[in-house]
Amino acid sequence: MLPDTQYAKSGDVHIAYQVFGEGPIDLVQVPGSVSHLDLMWEDSGFAHYYRRLANFARVIVFDKRGTGLSDRAAGIATLEERMDDVRAVMDAVG
Repeated sequence: MLPDTQYAKSGDVHIAYQVFGEGPIDLVQVPGSVSHLDLMWEDSGFAHYYRRLANFARVIVFDKRGTGLSDRAAGIATLEERMDDVRAVMDAVG
């Protein structure tokens, strides 16, 4: 069963994220240049990797703005906008 996809508001865009696992620590996985939250679960390697992480941590994954299930954005995000996106997701999950 896939984790529910939720959205955090960061400026004018919505950042798609998922949370799974119930370990004592939070682990935020920042994706590479391209990601798609739902499609990653179809790759057995990624699915296995994330299930293993979920054994000891609450795992927080997200799609960067302009990729996957997150809103499309005009232009390339600045470093500050990317950090705002991470912060928005972290605030949303508490």
